[in-house]
Amino acid sequence: MAATKPDLYKILGVGKNATDEEIKKSYRKLARQYHPDTNQGDARAEERFKEVSAAYDVLSDPEKRKAYDRGTGPFAAGGGTTGGFDPNAFGGGSFRDIFSDLFGGGGGGGRGGAGPRTGTRPRAQRGRDLETEVSLTFQEAIDGTQASLAVPTSTRCETCHGSGARPGTAPTVCPVCHGRGVESQGQGLFSISTPCSRCSGTGTIIEDPCPTCGGSGARRTIKRLKVNIPAGVRDGSRVRIAGKGEVGANGGEPGDLFVVTRVADSPVFKHLGDRVEVEVPLTVPEALLGATVEVPTLRGSKKLRVAPGTKHGTVQRLRGEGAPRLGGRGRGDIHYRFVIDVPRDLTSDQRRAVDELAKTMNGNPRARLFSGRTEARA
Repeated sequence: MAATKPDLYKILGVGKNATDEEIKKSYRKLARQYHPDTNQGDARAEERFKEVSAAYDVLSDPEKRKAYDRGTGPFAAGGGTTGGFDPNAFGGGSFRDIFSDLFGGGGGGGRGGAGPRTGTRPRAQRGRDLETEVSLTFQEAIDGTQASLAVPTSTRCETCHGSGARPGTAPTVCPVCHGRGVESQGQGLFSISTPCSRCSGTGTIIEDPCPTCGGSGARRTIKRLKVNIPAGVRDGSRVRIAGKGEVGANGGEPGDLFVVTRVADSPVFKHLGDRVEVEVPLTVPEALLGATVEVPTLRGSKKLRVAPGTKHGTVQRLRGEGAPRLGGRGRGDIHYRFVIDVPRDLTSDQRRAVDELAKTMNGNPRARLFSGRTEARA
């Protein structure tokens, strides 16, 4: 049966004209739905998680997406599967980074790329970086924590040992580019190099693909890790875990893993840049007469002196009581913003007391709004 091209757009539930943001949003939704941590023991959910991750791996990369839409590259025919989609055929090593360096040799440019080939032996390529998200409570973000992650990644195929060829066979040198991975075309004084149309920039041809990985040399799997999240991260912080990305091709070093933190809101504290802010309600008498009030900190509570005549919105600062700064550079401040709590409904006794207070208060605070205009007319 002929190999069929998987519909990656259908797997992610988006249209072919979907924007990058729509693709990312759909991936996040499906990844959360089928994540192994929330579907423990469900092999079907884990396989669906791999499919979604593999589809996103292609459609989130502009060059891979273009090649997929054109029907070119190693993934054009579904990674060697027949009649369906094998997520194991889609790994960091399956695409060879064929469009990452248009003018390099062998498509290994970019970060950690291989550069031009020498002879017929491909040079080592650094593994692809990975990115995942972790959900934290506000307090975990402040204090730091250890998080358990399940990261979709690829590992070297054990059947072909990463060569992509059926055991007992080996990849052959591409007859078009002679192992260089690029084709050169002369235009006047210049020569333009493009990825080889025959081997898609790999420099080799796999005549008899490995039945396990479909010729990619990699298997899709779930890597389970425990990582330390440092104290002081915010929503959207990126924590780098060195060497925990995709495996490198041809003996290259692995890529890195970037963990993006998603921090839940706190009902009390707001994280604003280097500072933490807290709203402190005051009664009308406390604002007028002054008071000593107890306020929360990130490490307990403290007493704060409120000056007489404090206005609504006044901010008072406690130095060094805020969130830890990343890199161990001390702590930020806490800003306490005083808001005067004015009751909506008054009892008859309260109303009489307010009326008596109003009689003793002198001046009209709005008079200055009109004083300038009156002087101008004169």
